[in-house]
Amino acid sequence: MTTAAPAVEAWRPHLLAAVDVARRSREEGNHPFGAIVVDAHGRVVATATNTVGTEHDLIGHAETNVVRDVGRRYEPDELAGMTLVTSAEPCVMCAGATYWAGLGRVVYALSETELAALTGDDPENLTMAMPCREVFARGRRPIEVIGPVKIPGAREVHADFWRDA
Repeated sequence: MTTAAPAVEAWRPHLLAAVDVARRSREEGNHPFGAIVVDAHGRVVATATNTVGTEHDLIGHAETNVVRDVGRRYEPDELAGMTLVTSAEPCVMCAGATYWAGLGRVVYALSETELAALTGDDPENLTMAMPCREVFARGRRPIEVIGPVKIPGAREVHADFWRDA
């Protein structure tokens, strides 16, 4: 049986890229979240920032944006081999979008619990205390989850962003 450690190390470059996208999202005036989708061959096929602020889209989370993008461009059998890589654990909404799009794996840096500690009671991110694993466990299709993974910058991109933290 293979241990999880090699799998985690293989995802580290993509997680660093997702944190860079989160940094860009913040610089553009949005919440500091970033997401990418990697195909079965390890190639990045889509990238998305959060667009809650700039597009006034309350469901414009980075994960939802990137999943919507690949869902339009790829067939179900291709989506099943894809991985959502994100700077923070997908919220309930984003986990649902990932499930319905049919992606086969999620890899994330910052856990929902860690995020909640950083955001505090900021009304712009009243996180729901439900790990994505619980959302996926209710579905009828398995989704592999790897995370949380300690990645440099994943916590720092949130520094001084949330007003009630």
